[in-house]
Amino acid sequence: MAVIQNSPAGVTFAVKVHPRAKKNAITGEVGDALKLALTAPPVDGKANHACIEFFAKLLNAPRSSVTIAAGQTSRNKVIRVMGLSAEEIKKRLGI
Repeated sequence: MAVIQNSPAGVTFAVKVHPRAKKNAITGEVGDALKLALTAPPVDGKANHACIEFFAKLLNAPRSSVTIAAGQTSRNKVIRVMGLSAEEIKKRLGI
C-alpha cells in the first residue's frame, strides 16, 4: 500500500513514473509507491512537469503547492503537496 506521510514541509508520497504511456493515469502500486503512467517523454523535464500537472489536477490543488521533493532525474520520485492533509490526499486519490 502506498505510504502517504505528513511532514513539516507538507505531505509526501512516493511514485514510480512510466513515461511515454498511452494516457496519464495511476495504474496501481509498486511496493510503497504509486505507479504513474505519463504520456510525456523523460526529456528536458517534460515528464516532471507532467507529473506535477497531473497531481495538481487530480488533487484539485494549486500547481505551485505540488513539487518533486526527490528524484528529479529518476523514475522513482517523492512528491510533496502543501496545503492538504494526508487524509485529504488519500480521499482524493481513492486510497
